[in-house]
Amino acid sequence: MKHPSNILLGHGSGGRLSHDLISNLFVKYFHNPFLELQGDASIFPVNKGKLAFTTDSFVVDPLFFPGGDIGRLAVAGTVNDLAVSGAKPLYLSAGFIIEEGLPFNILEKIVKNMAEEAKNAGVFIVTGDTKVINKGKCDKLFINTAGIGEMICDADHISSGCEIEVGDKIIINGSIGDHGMAVMSARNQLHFQSDIESDCACLNGIIEIALQNPKEVHFMRDATRGGLGTVMAELCEKKPFGINLFEDKIPVKETVRGICELLGFDPLYVANEGKVVMVVSSAVAEAMVEKIKQHPLGMNAAIIGEITDQHKERTWLKTSIGGTRIVDMLAGEQLPRIC
Repeated sequence: MKHPSNILLGHGSGGRLSHDLISNLFVKYFHNPFLELQGDASIFPVNKGKLAFTTDSFVVDPLFFPGGDIGRLAVAGTVNDLAVSGAKPLYLSAGFIIEEGLPFNILEKIVKNMAEEAKNAGVFIVTGDTKVINKGKCDKLFINTAGIGEMICDADHISSGCEIEVGDKIIINGSIGDHGMAVMSARNQLHFQSDIESDCACLNGIIEIALQNPKEVHFMRDATRGGLGTVMAELCEKKPFGINLFEDKIPVKETVRGICELLGFDPLYVANEGKVVMVVSSAVAEAMVEKIKQHPLGMNAAIIGEITDQHKERTWLKTSIGGTRIVDMLAGEQLPRIC
């Protein structure tokens, strides 16, 4: 494949360009058995058990937005990447790249919020690093995190989706698009009559409920950059199955739907920071939804689709008006600097 002449914003979108960059550059040169699965975390053996290890960087603009900030986002994003891989999150690192001139009280508020989010999630921030960059050489603050978690017994298959079967149901724990629209409205100082807040949250509590019987959960992923649509398209790419999504079953708040229609965004591709997508056995799907609904982060959980042996390698959306359209990976950058 021909390499791009320059890196574009779209290479950080979590969509097709990101997928190609990772596959054709990073995996090409860093190739090893632990990396090749390309999950949200790498799983490797240690003594008699297994650990999951992940890393992430956060460059969100603005630093504060309705429902969260870059610090809470950094903790939640890393905890969630471990949890959706079938691990119990334990320890985090935090690296800060700070622009000279950032007010101390702003940094203190962010660090305080990180500590609170970590405490609520039951994880410890155990190591870190700080760098200060000349004014104008960095946009206020960037945060890099890494996380380690202990794998739950019989959950190794979850990040790869290797046990997905035709007939499995697809579950999400609530409405999509909240985070992306909250950040966009804060960035552009848009004043809507109905407040929209980010869904930024640590999902390990709700995932722990789902993993009470790990063998019934065949796949999990948090729908962050690229949104629900890209997660589904990636899941069935080069696989012997397809996916049917049902538009009228996918939770979208009316305020989010209205703003997306007004500004030309598709909620399927808008980023989330508190949504987990699960593929579970059809035999337990209804019961799983009811269990998840008992958790504060899962009150609007729903079955939104299913695995099919038709249109293999493709995700189809059954629209609310009775039509069908293909859901592919996000092609470019719908909204940059979202996480």
